Amino acid sequence: MKTIIFSVFSLFLFMGLSYSQKHDCCEDEVSTSGETTAPNVMASFSNDQEFRDAHPTPLAFTLTGGAGNMITFKTSDGVDGNAYEVKSATPSNNWIMIFHEWYGLNDYIKKEAEEVASTLGNVNVLAIDLYDGKIASNNEEASKYVQSVDNKRAITIIMGAKDYAGSVAVFATYGWCFGGSWSNQAAIELGSDCKACVIYYGMPEQNLERLAKQKAPVLGIFASQDKRITPEVASKFESDLKSLGISASIHQYDAVHGFANPSNPKHDAVSTKDAKEKTYSFLKEYLK
Repeated sequence: MKTIIFSVFSLFLFMGLSYSQKHDCCEDEVSTSGETTAPNVMASFSNDQEFRDAHPTPLAFTLTGGAGNMITFKTSDGVDGNAYEVKSATPSNNWIMIFHEWYGLNDYIKKEAEEVASTLGNVNVLAIDLYDGKIASNNEEASKYVQSVDNKRAITIIMGAKDYAGSVAVFATYGWCFGGSWSNQAAIELGSDCKACVIYYGMPEQNLERLAKQKAPVLGIFASQDKRITPEVASKFESDLKSLGISASIHQYDAVHGFANPSNPKHDAVSTKDAKEKTYSFLKEYLK
């Protein structure tokens, strides 16, 4: 009898531990908005020390004599949004929304925004601030900031930026890591107003019902050595897009997560050059 009681107790203990482990593993992946899940999955990775270590503190860099300006714009929740804006030298209805990686809208991202604007020429660029003014200076801060982003607020910021650009604006989205995931989400939210979506090693949307709302073709840049946004994730995303009739061009580089970030000690200049050439050709094709 004692043996039976002990066995039953052990079984319940094992079941309880299994549930607890499963719950702890996945609770951060559940959307706070009830709809947008991919950014939550992305944010949950920041609990992993190995993933944090893949995002070393950026090398010191200060943008001087920038071609753009920080701006604010109205949002539907009454809290102004922020962005770094680089205007086209000649009037243009083409806008590119850029989404920062997990350190925030720092000078590296502003420099990327300026490069996009100068390379393409006929676009206005808005580097969107999803941290509402916060910029991380180290891994611990970045980990906290990325987890504190509320999906509803982020979408409100995106739609506020859309309104700021005006009713005749057409868009492309472009982002890295955390921002790559939000580039995908922005393209979904913008619907037919978005003409192109560029994602660098960000967690893509895996809910097919939500992904089906996207109209824009996708250029996906992924890293085959990525331990979280794996080659399998990238391949499934490509299959999902094609199953929905969404044009997809997915490229996987033999590099680590964050390889295109010049402040990353494992920055891969050769792969970055190739990826950027593909990016600019793609954006030029769809933003006439």
